[in-house]
Amino acid sequence: MLSSDHSSVVAINLFVALLCGCVVIGHLLEENRWMNESITALIIGLCTGAVILLTTGGQSSHLLVFSEDLFFIYLLPPIIFNAGFQVKKKQFFRNFMTIMLFGAVGTLISFGIISVGAMHFFKKMNIGDLTIADYLAIGAIFSATDSVCTLQVLNQDETPLLYSLVFGEGVVNDAASVVLFNAIQSFDLSQFDSTVALHYVGNFLYLFILSTLLEFWLDCLVLILLKAVFWKLNFSLSVLFSRCSFVGLLCLHYTWHNVTESSRVTTKHAFATASFVAEIFIFLYVGMDALDIEKWNVISDSLGKLAWVSGILLGLILVGRAAFVFPLSFISNLTKKASHEKIHFKQQVTIWWAGLMRGAVSMALAYNQV
Repeated sequence: MLSSDHSSVVAINLFVALLCGCVVIGHLLEENRWMNESITALIIGLCTGAVILLTTGGQSSHLLVFSEDLFFIYLLPPIIFNAGFQVKKKQFFRNFMTIMLFGAVGTLISFGIISVGAMHFFKKMNIGDLTIADYLAIGAIFSATDSVCTLQVLNQDETPLLYSLVFGEGVVNDAASVVLFNAIQSFDLSQFDSTVALHYVGNFLYLFILSTLLEFWLDCLVLILLKAVFWKLNFSLSVLFSRCSFVGLLCLHYTWHNVTESSRVTTKHAFATASFVAEIFIFLYVGMDALDIEKWNVISDSLGKLAWVSGILLGLILVGRAAFVFPLSFISNLTKKASHEKIHFKQQVTIWWAGLMRGAVSMALAYNQV
């Protein structure tokens, strides 16, 4: 028992040391256009995984065991909360309908194309006994985008429209992908037909709308508390409510204008730090997990097939993104009168390209599935 506890403490301390290394090296490479914190963490994770693999005689490549519950309960909320806390709310709400089109409707379109495409190609390749539920899960997993890297190269002041659209779609997309995945788990898909498909879409819309309404009522409670309490308690309440991912915009509006200048600085950096550490934690683990010997043993005799599968998935993601970004942008532009409010073709290409990355949410859903 004591030996097990000692091993856990050592593993945690080593992981914390790696996190510190990622922060320092990421800061030193901050001006490098080819590197960012996420890539730095992945590379450090790969190097660490290789060292662990060698020292353990090929038995393991990571210090800790990943848990999707850990991700959804502790790591995802501060990431999304900080994104909402930092964004310019006027620009966000001005493009709210377009964001919802991209984030909700677009995710459904991408999900459908990836699921159907995977079913069509993978059955021909005979890659295993995959059920309809597996193909739908693949669609949900690879519909979850990661716009963090794109947001790092976009300037919110220079391109406010583009920034708000990329950020907004990313937040709504995360929620939609998780709801889609959970809806799949709750259905018996052994006999899948058009009726079940309609029921499934209806269940997704029900869960999405219901969770949005619940979040709205929670937001109202947050507003009442933040306006009623003494200003010194605002920061404490904001930290506690950061567990509720999607109230970041509201905390920004009411906390920011009810605290002193020093508290504003503290608030901004506290949430940014929590989000940064959560993201680095995830990418660092992904780097180590990429060398998991058990996973490579499964596919060691079919590396060529693995390359084909990866290429097909990448192609389906490209097609799925294009299938909704350009048509929905056209629909959105029909409702805009001013030229600066319209989404021009170059911006559409950027939005399309921004959603090609798969990030932390995809990883957590994939772990949940397999």
